[in-house]
Amino acid sequence: MSSPSSSPAASYPASTTSSYRSSSPSSRSSDAQASPFQRHAFSRNPSPSPGRGRGHSHAAMESARSPDPFMAASLHQPCWRPTVKAALSNGTMNGHRGYCQEPDVWQQAPVLTGTTQFEPRPDVRNIMITGGAGFIASWVVRHLTLTYPHAYNIVSFDKLDYCSSLNNTRALNDKRNFTFYHGDLTNPSEVLDCMERYHIDTVMHFAAQSHVDLSFGNSYSFTHANVYGTHVLLESAKKARITRFIHVSTDEVYGEVGHGEGELQESSILAPTNPYAASKAAAEMMVHSYHKSFKLPTIIVRSNNVYGPHQYPEKIIPKFICLLNRGRPVVLHGDGSPTRRYLYAADAADAFDTILHKGQTGHVYNVGSTDEISNLELCGKILSAMEIGHDTPEQFRNWVKYTHDRPFNDCRYAVDGSKLRKLGWEQKTTFQEGLQMTVEWYRRFGEQWWGDISHVLTPFPIVSEGEIVPDVEHLVKDDPPTPVERSLAKGISQKGISQKAS
Repeated sequence: MSSPSSSPAASYPASTTSSYRSSSPSSRSSDAQASPFQRHAFSRNPSPSPGRGRGHSHAAMESARSPDPFMAASLHQPCWRPTVKAALSNGTMNGHRGYCQEPDVWQQAPVLTGTTQFEPRPDVRNIMITGGAGFIASWVVRHLTLTYPHAYNIVSFDKLDYCSSLNNTRALNDKRNFTFYHGDLTNPSEVLDCMERYHIDTVMHFAAQSHVDLSFGNSYSFTHANVYGTHVLLESAKKARITRFIHVSTDEVYGEVGHGEGELQESSILAPTNPYAASKAAAEMMVHSYHKSFKLPTIIVRSNNVYGPHQYPEKIIPKFICLLNRGRPVVLHGDGSPTRRYLYAADAADAFDTILHKGQTGHVYNVGSTDEISNLELCGKILSAMEIGHDTPEQFRNWVKYTHDRPFNDCRYAVDGSKLRKLGWEQKTTFQEGLQMTVEWYRRFGEQWWGDISHVLTPFPIVSEGEIVPDVEHLVKDDPPTPVERSLAKGISQKGISQKAS
């Protein structure tokens, strides 16, 4: 969950054919001649647009910048990033735009959004987006704030955990229809206060602990955040008479789908195989129960893996990009054979925009990608995107290493997304396009957006006393582990996890 920017650079001429938004919210152009960054970057309005939100407007941001100077800009420009504590000291976090306004890294980055736009719903006015300073949610926050400035007020509710950043939404600080609320989902009084204070009628629930590796050794926190946190949100939504509740789940609740097996539809049985997926499945059960027992108008969304700019570098794509950018090799779990389907974040934002406007309450929607790639293949694609030589086995071995696998690693996920496509959504960004944009973003901002990220770039980071720390107890090899080594490593891994959890 994450986001944006502003900085001096060439702006697009008014005649440019792209889906950049002009100052008119209804203005759209053909994507046919637009570059990938043009399709997903939002024009900066030279004057604050009126909205129905609260608070006064700040100085206007400059117009949208061309991706060419963005790509050509220096990759190592020094920037100061305030800590959360520093940001809190510069204003009331629950008030509108009470953040530090010092120059920061976000000012140099493009404001990235999706591309869809619908007729606003008459029953939606004030939208609370949980986890709004995180990765996927911040894409949705930016998209809805900028696409519907006169229709919707957006309230980003976030705890500001380790993987969140106010940089993800700072470009919205001058928008009258945007508000940030610093709150903890597991605190009922804060959740209900947010709903009542801002007259929330719609909830989009993204906030969650989501890193599978951490769930093996820190599973209690996943149950607390993902299950109890969702329960708190549902109970608050019932009290506040929320009229539309969109719960964001994951395709991992279905469990492993073997190679050669068909895609799973929304009616398929849930069979999670790791603590993270189990916590998300349990949260879904709570959502379903509130829909049945209290008639809460809920929608559940299960998506493939989402990637793109603003994703915290604990996940495989940004982690590997950041490692290679440091001149260090990447490390695969096991033999690298598990496959995942990847969806670019702008397409995910479009999916949630589509479901917000066209989804039916009481229904479940899969968000499916057509790009299925093994972890080993992914390494080659990232190396190619970064123009790092890997044509010979020796070159590849220099950059790709192996370590023991997770206690259990699903070989594949595969969902059928035809139900959502019938609502008009489509995947617009090819993996090659999305990966190239992601590589360029992390080359420039990956080392500055969240502060020091060294501790999450190890193969198995762990949680110690509430902090993410590197795990140095792993063996890195040039070749995939043999069956005997996999068996031994699995026993060592499970022993280590039980010791860390005790």
